[in-house]
Amino acid sequence: MRILAISGSAREASTNTALLRAMKSFTSDSIELSVFHRLDLLPVFSPDSEGEATPVAVCEFMGTVSAVDGIIISSPEYVRSIPGGLKNAIDWMVSRSEVVGKPIALVHASHRGDDMLASLRVVLSTVSDNFLEDVFLRIPLIGKSPEEIEEFVAVPEYESQISTFLSKFEAAIQNSGGQA
Repeated sequence: MRILAISGSAREASTNTALLRAMKSFTSDSIELSVFHRLDLLPVFSPDSEGEATPVAVCEFMGTVSAVDGIIISSPEYVRSIPGGLKNAIDWMVSRSEVVGKPIALVHASHRGDDMLASLRVVLSTVSDNFLEDVFLRIPLIGKSPEEIEEFVAVPEYESQISTFLSKFEAAIQNSGGQA
């Protein structure tokens, strides 16, 4: 089973990216989890840039989206909303069919950000009829470095939460018939 984990932050030392990368060590042998954190490489969405005019970076990103069985998104909150880079990636995804019906779940690396999460839930439930609102993981990591996050999530409480989240997501993908 292939899962794409998208970080809503293009920041190199992003807590969201670090959490997604740390989650890789908790996946079962049947899951291949890849992390995409370079939203800054995707040009701004424009309907004029679709079809044969689709930029190479978007084609590569959409090829990755198409090849996975499910998507996990972890994002910071920018000005009480979805970061522009993540919204741009979602705009590219929704302009095509690869994401339609694909299981999507959220992970959040902060104790705050509820306004962004509410907006993102509305957007994702519009993008995919298989948005799994109840499959959610929140771990408060604000202010921690990627190295600290790796140690922090190894604590049994968080290790258990991550493993449970991944198991629920894997089961949801299997139940949806989404495994390629």
